[in-house]
Amino acid sequence: MKAIKPIITLLCIGLLASSCKESFLDLKPLSNATADNFKTADDFELAVNGAYASLYTVYHPEGPVSYANEQMSDNAIMFNISGIQSDKWQFKDYSLATANTMVYQFWQDCYKAIFNANIVLDRIEGANLSTTYKEGVKAQMMFLRGLYYFNMVQLWGDLPIVTTPLTGEESYAVLRSPASAVYDQIKKDLVYAAEKLPLASAITLPGRASKGAAQTLLGKVYLTLGDKTSAANVLKEVYNSNQYSLLPNYSDLWGPSVKNTKESIFEIQYLGGNASAPYSRYYQTFYPNNNFLGFYGGGMNQVTDDLYNEYESGDTRRDVSIALGYNNSGTFINQKYPVKWTDTKAVQVGGNPLANNNFMILRYADALLLLSEATGDATYLNLVRTRAKLPKFGDATYPSDKYPTLDLAIEHERRMELAIEFNRWFDLKRTNRAIPVLTAKGKAISQNKLLWPIPQIVRTQNGAITQNPGY
Repeated sequence: MKAIKPIITLLCIGLLASSCKESFLDLKPLSNATADNFKTADDFELAVNGAYASLYTVYHPEGPVSYANEQMSDNAIMFNISGIQSDKWQFKDYSLATANTMVYQFWQDCYKAIFNANIVLDRIEGANLSTTYKEGVKAQMMFLRGLYYFNMVQLWGDLPIVTTPLTGEESYAVLRSPASAVYDQIKKDLVYAAEKLPLASAITLPGRASKGAAQTLLGKVYLTLGDKTSAANVLKEVYNSNQYSLLPNYSDLWGPSVKNTKESIFEIQYLGGNASAPYSRYYQTFYPNNNFLGFYGGGMNQVTDDLYNEYESGDTRRDVSIALGYNNSGTFINQKYPVKWTDTKAVQVGGNPLANNNFMILRYADALLLLSEATGDATYLNLVRTRAKLPKFGDATYPSDKYPTLDLAIEHERRMELAIEFNRWFDLKRTNRAIPVLTAKGKAISQNKLLWPIPQIVRTQNGAITQNPGY
């Protein structure tokens, strides 16, 4: 049976210059250290860094989490001249085809990321290193694997579950498991990570996962499964840990020199100014598709009027997050775009600004809003609103005519607080609000369109791989 030949293919493509004829155990991780030579802590640190480097692809400004949460939501449109335009617009139009090249690329990217974690997990078991060190490495890799699978299960539903670097015919026998089984694996990984990872205050290498990161992600997983009690318990641990706090002003969160603050729970690290380093691409990709700063902007995730207009009067987060347009040869062009990741002093090489901005996957405001969602207690939501200098939910001046219930207040607040931070579509799906909200705004969404299609090439190579309904 040739069950996941496409997974084997995707793990070989672009991982390194290894041949697809080699077994998984012979493939080299991104660290450039061969798996067969993993012996010392230094060897494993290189491989661990390679696994973290997968974040650059999965959370790329034109990666799967961006396309799903912004383009498939009511937050953003695009004006982008690169790539296959029809494939890109299929996300926004809810017309995804099984042959969509980007869906297949995203499938590949996610399984490559999972492989990079699995190869470390496989090799660390037999390493002659301290138990404490090995447990720490395992916890980090399980956190990353849980994160990647959590994204994938929200995008595709049932999935092949791969927890080891499979070899030869072994890999052909793995078919799609029910989404419930995928979630069981995610929970198992994150519970282990939460038990073994250190507190944020004990993290010595910026960007490494902490206990709070695993707990926050686990809380979001529980909420997605409708288990508010478990979500509340784990998120309260984050709240009571005294490891995190909101920064005084929303504007304090953004800028090329703002990194790993007390509000950051899990953050992707970038280093600007060097083309060979992992420089941030959000600045260029999210700028309008026009050469008005010495480089061409990508035109990705241009802000909709609908998002802009939902901000309340006096909400300073709007102007910190969104620009109204840009000047082109003295003419102002009205085109709203995100500015959270702006780096005007970025060194330009080959027409590319090598920006220095980090990207936060999880931050404390997100955790607080999740905690209000889990507990039904507006206290945590109101902490976020107080920072934004807005009336609290329950106050006489709160816009209760628009958001009369706590659920709607949280939905509104998450959209404003986390705008263009790759949360909106997953949020609407989690609360069963995607269809009513997006249908009312003209989206051709339906129950079947809440999942992406399994790439046709996957099913062509193995007819036993099932397709999602509606494709």
